[in-house]
Amino acid sequence: MSSCGNPVADEQALMPRRLKFGKSKDCVRCRLKPGNIVIRHAVYCKECFTPMVDMKFRKALEPSVNARAGTSKRPKLKASGNLCLGFSGGLGPSIVLDIVHNTYFSSRPPLDDSGKPRGGTNHPRNASVWPSCSVCYVEACGAFAGMQDRTEDIRSVVERYPSFDFVPLWIEYAFDGSWWTKVSGSNSTPQVCLELSKEGLITDGLHVASQVTGLTPVEALRSYLSSLPTQTAISSAIQNLTRVLILHTAHSRGSSHLIFGSSLTSISISLLSSISQGGGYAIREELQEEWAPVAASGSQPSDVLRVIRPLRDVTAKECAIYAWWNNITVIGRDKQRRAILGIAALTKNFVVGLEKDYPSTVSTIARTCEKLEPKDAPSGQCRLCKRPMQSGIQEWKGRISIRSYSDDKLAADLAHIPSPCRGNLDTSTSFQVPPLLALTDFLCYSCHTTLTSRSSRGVKQSTPGVSSTTPLPIWVADRSLREDGLMGGGARRKILEEEMLDTVAEFLIDSQDCEE
Repeated sequence: MSSCGNPVADEQALMPRRLKFGKSKDCVRCRLKPGNIVIRHAVYCKECFTPMVDMKFRKALEPSVNARAGTSKRPKLKASGNLCLGFSGGLGPSIVLDIVHNTYFSSRPPLDDSGKPRGGTNHPRNASVWPSCSVCYVEACGAFAGMQDRTEDIRSVVERYPSFDFVPLWIEYAFDGSWWTKVSGSNSTPQVCLELSKEGLITDGLHVASQVTGLTPVEALRSYLSSLPTQTAISSAIQNLTRVLILHTAHSRGSSHLIFGSSLTSISISLLSSISQGGGYAIREELQEEWAPVAASGSQPSDVLRVIRPLRDVTAKECAIYAWWNNITVIGRDKQRRAILGIAALTKNFVVGLEKDYPSTVSTIARTCEKLEPKDAPSGQCRLCKRPMQSGIQEWKGRISIRSYSDDKLAADLAHIPSPCRGNLDTSTSFQVPPLLALTDFLCYSCHTTLTSRSSRGVKQSTPGVSSTTPLPIWVADRSLREDGLMGGGARRKILEEEMLDTVAEFLIDSQDCEE
């Protein structure tokens, strides 16, 4: 094949095609055996591929194990708490489960008859990075009618690793007060409902659920999902509920580290999807974060939960080959859950299709997003997704949104609309700033968009007879809405003059008594 030339002057000029792999077909690590797999134009043999993935895993995880970074180049690994693994049965989490067990738990010494390690508990060989490890699985069958419960299938996989404790969760726990009491220790947290039709999510539409509806956790979950405006909002809500359930469970079990099995491909898809849904401010939390409940925001670093994704340098292709060569059982995700349409599904199809022709696509996306950071400090923690919240969201949204048609220039631009249609437009209502007391002020931009976005297609109501009020997850009121001025016994609202008089009537002095 000749070099690139002028195709007009030389009809035989051809563009040399880039080789699928490097100059040699031998493994780039050992240089001895022929390669079995090509990863980004590099060839690896079967014997060298597994240690390479293990090295990437440990390189991403171990710098975050110790609570404080020491001066030693090779410090001894010792975590301040337990370990928790978020498990879904997918490809990445199955690999994480196997690597963590083989690397940090399978080499523990045998126990004697009393159940203690041989040689004494304080013997150096008996030191472990984490005292224990729990595997949390969130079952989402309650969100969809006819979906099969796979908890026992997941349990059978986790039980193959005797060092792990299996912790099953159900997604409807997000609306279960008894579960919240167990993980938070709070007995007075109310379950609240909100009227999403209220402009600005004002607190006039906020109610205590026990006073409004008597829904079970499953019914409250389906009512919440059916009230969301788009399929993208439903997919995002399920993802947030699953994540927050695992976060609170891991924190309640004394875990200092929470590991998710997201591969580089999954992280890149999640980054683009999050940005497209308004979650750009918390983009760094998609890669790695340090999380603590709001009540423990001033606590010691040992109470902070570090969320790590150690497969962030391993692509989905590498994960598939690793699982195949190491005989790792992968259950996979439920087909009905995968069928949810939305921005996340469209982003996945786009990135996976682009990755076939351009192998560095996902790496470029992740490296680019890793350089981004918010310009201002967060104003707090979002009540719904428990991630950092940007300040001044409503002011910024008011500047970029069209909220009324009172502007003369805008009215002139609408002159082409037929009169019958133009008569339906509200051209007299001026721009209304959301009330001071609104739940909007305690939500991040992404969660606010999830609750209030609109779609021309709409969403099919899965639960018949759903009331106008939408149940919210139990942790929305975790810091007591009374402290923020949003609720006092009921919804915070303006008291009428007649009600004020009735309240203080017994303390008023009658005018006749004064005359006497």
